[in-house]
Amino acid sequence: MGVIGVIFQPRYFVFVAVTALFLLSVLVLPFLMPWAAASVGVIALATGFLTAIGLWDVIQKKHSIRRNYPILAHIRFFLEFIRPEIRQYFLEDDQERIPFSRAQRALVYQRAKDVVDVRPFGTQLDVYADDYEWVNHSMNALHIHDWNFRTRVGEGSCKQPYDMSMFNVSAMSFGALSANAILALNKGAKIGNFAHDTGEGSISRYHREHGGDLVWEIGSGYFGCRNDDGTFNAERFAAAASGPQVKMIELKLSQGAKPGHGGMLPGAKVSVEIAEARGVPVGKDCISPPGHSAFTTPIEMMEFLAKLRELSGGKPVGFKFCLGHPWEFFAICKAMLKTGLTPDFIVVDGAEGGTGAAPVEFSDHVGTPLQEGLLLVHNTLVGLNLRSRVKLGAGGKIITAFDVARTLALGADWCNSARGFMFALGCLQAQACHTGHCPTGVTTQDKNRQRALVPEDKAQRVANFHRNTLEALAELTGAAGLSHPGRLGPQHIVRRISTSEVKLLSTLLPFLKPGDLLENRAEHPVYATFWKMASAESFAPAA
Repeated sequence: MGVIGVIFQPRYFVFVAVTALFLLSVLVLPFLMPWAAASVGVIALATGFLTAIGLWDVIQKKHSIRRNYPILAHIRFFLEFIRPEIRQYFLEDDQERIPFSRAQRALVYQRAKDVVDVRPFGTQLDVYADDYEWVNHSMNALHIHDWNFRTRVGEGSCKQPYDMSMFNVSAMSFGALSANAILALNKGAKIGNFAHDTGEGSISRYHREHGGDLVWEIGSGYFGCRNDDGTFNAERFAAAASGPQVKMIELKLSQGAKPGHGGMLPGAKVSVEIAEARGVPVGKDCISPPGHSAFTTPIEMMEFLAKLRELSGGKPVGFKFCLGHPWEFFAICKAMLKTGLTPDFIVVDGAEGGTGAAPVEFSDHVGTPLQEGLLLVHNTLVGLNLRSRVKLGAGGKIITAFDVARTLALGADWCNSARGFMFALGCLQAQACHTGHCPTGVTTQDKNRQRALVPEDKAQRVANFHRNTLEALAELTGAAGLSHPGRLGPQHIVRRISTSEVKLLSTLLPFLKPGDLLENRAEHPVYATFWKMASAESFAPAA
């Protein structure tokens, strides 16, 4: 096709028109309109710029759409760039949970700002849709005055047990979150007297500034307590863990958003502050291996937890994981039985958990969702008569008081929330956490961007969100005729199975009785298949 043919192709019309206007403004208009030289000059500059873009589009070889649609292709790229915002602000349904609905986010914003969080004109949910759930209320409803619900962790096994709030900040590291976000979260935890999990990035100066209670999470990189080669350093651990601000020690085996993946913080992002907190060199790649080097067998893991408890001065020690192979958790439980050593707590992270950056396949298709993971852990401990010795925390898209109530009913002793508290900080769910361009300063290390987040203001919002959520939990609990949310059980939660059938979770889901596993009464296929495959001496399945 010749040049003339190309000119008359509709897809080149904008490019040809801009180029013609540029030539006209340079070669003709200055002579025809000398009195409008300034305006002609502006036209020439603008059309010249667009002509240059069009010429480069035609010449370059990386983008087919730019070669075929010079200039116009950039309009498509721009619309694609702002598509998430257009969808979120104008097209998204209030109840569309991808990953959190507008209604969920609005509820957090209202509670964080301490404004009215009631709704007129009835529910927006379809109460006849499959999987709709509710709490059965009592005609003998109670009014609970004290919403400061707590559960004691480490009682009977620790010199320094901790009274854990039933709603806490889940693990989010400094580095993933900005300094101002950490300051606000920890000050909010101090105001509200609840726990702030450090994430595996260890304890930074920003965690320490306001003195809020900390759960120190230790990952496979042993940040804050490592040798130069990345192995565990007992002396450094003891020095940091003995501080009064650290209330519990949490060994991270995996996390919901990317279990079994490990991670790396590129050296370019390892600033002086991050290096100081993690105990790594400035500007060097910071590696989190997929697995731990301090132990290789379930028995060694139990012994390592006991060592951490001793080194910390008798503080509660436990582990966090997203359930994977059932036989691996069963192996840990068999190690508990064989050694007599148990963790003080286990935190079950659901696969629906979030992170700043994870491969799509891991976020979408790796790990067990919270309901199934929590049920297996709770049932196994009950079946081994160990449940009274091990407290259970849980996390995975927990936002509302009903989310907390439902999770407690399935066996948890407390709940953690990460993205809920991020919303309280002002997160807009822009999903730009991995880019460093967070619009609200929550997940960026850019000092200019994070200044948008004022810690003094957001700390109070964090405390408000915590308080108002627990007050709502108190109202739900009282409506069920119970005096404490710890008494919630699966018999209090109802799920719709179809338009004509509903079931209590206690009849819909499997629950073991005390001693069932010890006495070989557990008939569920998971136990029948995988329990015999587990060994206290190895995480590998028995042949």
